[in-house]
Amino acid sequence: MSALSSGDEESQAQQQPLLQAAVSATSDQHPQFYLSNPTSQVALVGADVCPIESLDYEIIENDFFKQDWRARGMTQIYQYLFMKWALCFLVGLIVSLVGFSVNLAVQNVAGTKFVITSNMMLADRYAMAFLVFSGSNLALTLFASIITAFISPTAAGSGIPEVKAYLNGVDAPDIFSPRTLVVKIVGSVSAVSASLLIGKAGPMVHAGASIAALLCHGGSKKYALTWKWLQYFKNDRDRRDLVTCGAAAGIAAAFRAPVGGLLFALEEMASWSRSALLWRAFFSTTVVAIMLRGFIEFCYNGNCGLFGTGGLIMYNVTSQNVVYHFSDVPLVLVLGAIGGLLGSLHNYLLQKLLQVYSLINKTGFFSRIFLACLISAFTSCLLFWLPWLASCQVCPADAQEACPTIGKSGNYKKFQCPPDHYNDLASLIFNTNDDAIRNLFSENTDTEFHGSTMLIFFTTCFFLSIISYGIVVPAGLFVPIIVTGAAYGRYVGMVLGSRSSMDNGLFAVLGAASLLGGSMRSTVSVGVILLELTNNLLLLPLVMLVLLVSKAVADAFNGSIYDIIMKLKGFPYLETHVEPYMRQLTVGEVVMGPIQYFNGIEKVGIIVDVLRRTGHNGFPVIDESPFSELPEPVLFGLILRTHLLVLLKKKAFIPAPVSTGIDVFDPFSSADFAKDGTGNIDKVEDIAVTDDEMEMFMDLHPFTNASPYTVVESMSLAKALILFREVGLRHLLVIPKFPGRFPVVGILTRHDFMPEHILGLHPTLKRSRWKRLRFRFPPLKFFFRNR
Repeated sequence: MSALSSGDEESQAQQQPLLQAAVSATSDQHPQFYLSNPTSQVALVGADVCPIESLDYEIIENDFFKQDWRARGMTQIYQYLFMKWALCFLVGLIVSLVGFSVNLAVQNVAGTKFVITSNMMLADRYAMAFLVFSGSNLALTLFASIITAFISPTAAGSGIPEVKAYLNGVDAPDIFSPRTLVVKIVGSVSAVSASLLIGKAGPMVHAGASIAALLCHGGSKKYALTWKWLQYFKNDRDRRDLVTCGAAAGIAAAFRAPVGGLLFALEEMASWSRSALLWRAFFSTTVVAIMLRGFIEFCYNGNCGLFGTGGLIMYNVTSQNVVYHFSDVPLVLVLGAIGGLLGSLHNYLLQKLLQVYSLINKTGFFSRIFLACLISAFTSCLLFWLPWLASCQVCPADAQEACPTIGKSGNYKKFQCPPDHYNDLASLIFNTNDDAIRNLFSENTDTEFHGSTMLIFFTTCFFLSIISYGIVVPAGLFVPIIVTGAAYGRYVGMVLGSRSSMDNGLFAVLGAASLLGGSMRSTVSVGVILLELTNNLLLLPLVMLVLLVSKAVADAFNGSIYDIIMKLKGFPYLETHVEPYMRQLTVGEVVMGPIQYFNGIEKVGIIVDVLRRTGHNGFPVIDESPFSELPEPVLFGLILRTHLLVLLKKKAFIPAPVSTGIDVFDPFSSADFAKDGTGNIDKVEDIAVTDDEMEMFMDLHPFTNASPYTVVESMSLAKALILFREVGLRHLLVIPKFPGRFPVVGILTRHDFMPEHILGLHPTLKRSRWKRLRFRFPPLKFFFRNR
């Protein structure tokens, strides 16, 4: 491996061919998608290349907004505050119900499959057992892939990259629609039950965010599911906060980890946070925790079928008196370092495989479904026949449960073994992922699994978790990485156990933490989630150490898996850090012209023509004599495209170019300017304007944001990026440094801060020494070339 820069070369490598190949294919069919630099203006959403817009987090302080707020009474203000908390409660309530239902369905569907297969194995009907096992897996995968491919391709994958991009300000179409929510839930149950090595945590995050988004704008008009009493948050700022609460509730429901879910949403998902948001998200996860506890108590009486009494993913398997000494720290450091290497390798291989899958998926629906079925058939064959390689072991005399386990989940699966024996590899494979993790985390089971068994299981999980992600089904990465990391940690414990006082179950927990840190790069949230999973605070020092080491090692090679997927899909995500070369540029050297603007009182025909010719979403409003006291043009503010469309629909026309009074607000209400959460906006082509109306005028002053954010053209691009990201802007006006020029130089948008755009304008920066250094894995062809 060699040390290479991670700037333009890495970004280009990650975006080929997943996005750019799809863009080229789409541009042949839809020429309006062709762009000179498409990577930050379109993205791969589901299986389609879609135009990407930004969200409006800035408060539009125009005269109409000020008049509307002054007209509100105390009752409306308290009602607004009450609805914020009420929606947070509803999010927690509904997400907990969905999370419980998903776990209940997976445990019963997959459990029934495993029971039938095990009964056939007990009757020595091995061929029939294989047909039932592989056939049921294929049917479940086929069902999940069909509904995903034909109903909502956006539901494929984890969903965390899409939600993370949305919370960063990227408005991707259809990611929170009702059909995406339904397919995400149903497809996740079917795909996870099909023994694919995928998880349900990522889909739960996406489902929680979708539930929050649907509640926030009062339901769905398309499916006639709307509630006027919920329509209080028709703006991106409030919707962003509630989606953050939904994401936190999703993780809390998936792992029964309320604090970990809150921290994961703030550390990994959200780009902006404040104390009020922290409080409401904590309230949502608290509701989830309480409701799940009630659901689990309902299952204690045997009302949940094969769901059992353990309840969700609360492992609670490690000893209350964890034994480790200071001499174990070097082993923990080695465990974390190797976990970081494995995590970065996992991300690298998954990135390459997703690029290959994209070439297959873009050929059509049937290719995507065939790929999913092919992976299912391969997985079934591998999982069914691998246990035959493991030797049978004698049931321990002091086993705390029945050995062998028959008809339910457990640590001892008989498989093909004689009576009073069990197959340790089958005990891991012929269980759900949750039960497999519980078996690996179990204490006082150092002799339960053989070393070769653990090595086979780790290798199998490592590669199955890679090839199973990217097919057209809802699939998460969290649980597969925990399973793989637990197997890795337990194997290390077996190899080095004689040199350590730690239990193999503790090694499994630390191994899971190391692989999570190496792949996802989250530290605080992952540490708390693992502590809540194991219900043991004594693990905190070791878990913290492992996460720090694994993240530090993995960061030397590539980024987190979610960042890689976002780049592959083409989402224009604004990073928290500033690239060093941005300090060498000013905003004036990046902003593009010519600029399109309107006069304060503009002719209707000119406005309609500009809206038809351009796709801009914000326009500077310029005042000139006689509407300005100064002889030269003056910047009055910024008006949004959506507001112009509302004015055109409402026919806010005047016969002569004169200023209007306060009576201009009478035909409008705040609901007219509210933004639809689905991302669908009116088109200027759908608004009928007669020839006579084209000759009339519109006074834009009352509806123009008179205080937009501006920067001087001499400001560094790095400083402007910090302002743009921290405030959550969509438009940043660039004004001249010296008087006597036109009042606006240009408008900075999200696209202008993308490395692809900047390096395209200034290609010499590609060879600049001001780049972050990062080790990179050699290309795959390096290992297969002729020697």
